[in-house]
Amino acid sequence: MADLNALLVTDVVVFDSAAGRLTAPMDVTVRDGVIARVAPAGAPRDDLPAIDGSGRTLLPGLIDAHWHAAFATIPMQAALTADLGYLYAHAVAAARRTLMRGFTTVRDVGGPAFGLKRAIDEGVVSGPRILPSGAFISQTAGHGDFRLPYEVPRGVAGHLSHGELMGAGAIADGPAEVLRAVREQLRHGATQIKLMAGGGVTSSYDPIDVAQYTAAELRAAVEAAGDWGTYVTVHAYTPKAVRTAIEAGVACIEHGQLLDDATVALMAERGVWWCLQPFLDDADLNSVAPPNQAKLERVVAGTDTAFALAIRHGVKVAFGTDVLFDPRLAERQGAMLAKLTRWYSPAEVLQLATIRNAELLALSGERYPYPGRLGVVAEGALADLVLVDGDPVADISLVGRPDDAFVAIVKDGRVVKGAELVRTEPG
Repeated sequence: MADLNALLVTDVVVFDSAAGRLTAPMDVTVRDGVIARVAPAGAPRDDLPAIDGSGRTLLPGLIDAHWHAAFATIPMQAALTADLGYLYAHAVAAARRTLMRGFTTVRDVGGPAFGLKRAIDEGVVSGPRILPSGAFISQTAGHGDFRLPYEVPRGVAGHLSHGELMGAGAIADGPAEVLRAVREQLRHGATQIKLMAGGGVTSSYDPIDVAQYTAAELRAAVEAAGDWGTYVTVHAYTPKAVRTAIEAGVACIEHGQLLDDATVALMAERGVWWCLQPFLDDADLNSVAPPNQAKLERVVAGTDTAFALAIRHGVKVAFGTDVLFDPRLAERQGAMLAKLTRWYSPAEVLQLATIRNAELLALSGERYPYPGRLGVVAEGALADLVLVDGDPVADISLVGRPDDAFVAIVKDGRVVKGAELVRTEPG
């Protein structure tokens, strides 16, 4: 890592994420963690430590809007049983790899990420910016109820499960318990709140078609989050679950592969965000235990329809991967982004993972932890940058090959990859 107060990237083509196009060659100046100047190449400039960007493309740092920092690489059985220290050891190692894939920011939508975020922000370990939700909040027998069969009964005075004790999930039934669970996550520093509003694939007790949480319970969460200036996002697949969430004031839907035309139209009308994942029947699919295979197959079968509906109705779409329990899949984070060309142009794909995801993150309002804009290469924006050896608009597969294609990565103005490219002498 090169910890420089200033950096110049010269003669580089910039991806203008707002316009969705490449610029002419530019000189980009970074000072004190912020992009200070973007000017046509060849204009007068200061003599600063510099990287030659000739023949390369400068992207804003990539953003994954559905990530689980604590659970991306650790096996599910270990996540359910291991102590917190073991979990964090995996998470620290995975965080560095996430950053090296060019993902300089993640929205963590469930898991014990508060300590990891703090360590990264303090420079103790290397990793992306994290916008944490804290524990995902679930009803009993909901998608966030991962208790083992013998972990009963659970009473209001205790009997917390292993997952609850380590901050992975919070089981809450009724508006009062939901209020408490939401406020506890906000107390720890949650930037947004995540609730489980419908059936899930990896969970053991809930069919995929069930709706979870009543409108009153969801409304309690929305009101508590709103009092803190932020929002609620929910895990949901079906029309009933999503409609109940929308009526309660939820701002974002995670997944939604089983939605119908009328529900998507309602999302567009209400301005609700849709964080979609490219779940396809291919090598990037999360593996599940045999009892859950039928649920997974239903979700996969709905992916093409979901993207088509989102595009048809003009819903605000965010990109997230939702990698769980698999180190091999975590390394495929950029490749999962690249496969969005099944539905979008390469430029639109890059917009989703930069400026569009940044717009979603901004819904955190006063709870947004990083003052400054993300997702753009523009004056005044935070200096999170990826220097690509080639043109990802012409060849989107480059984002799936970060080890060789991403020759330099800058986060918060610091060169975290490619320090050897920095020329320090004038000229």
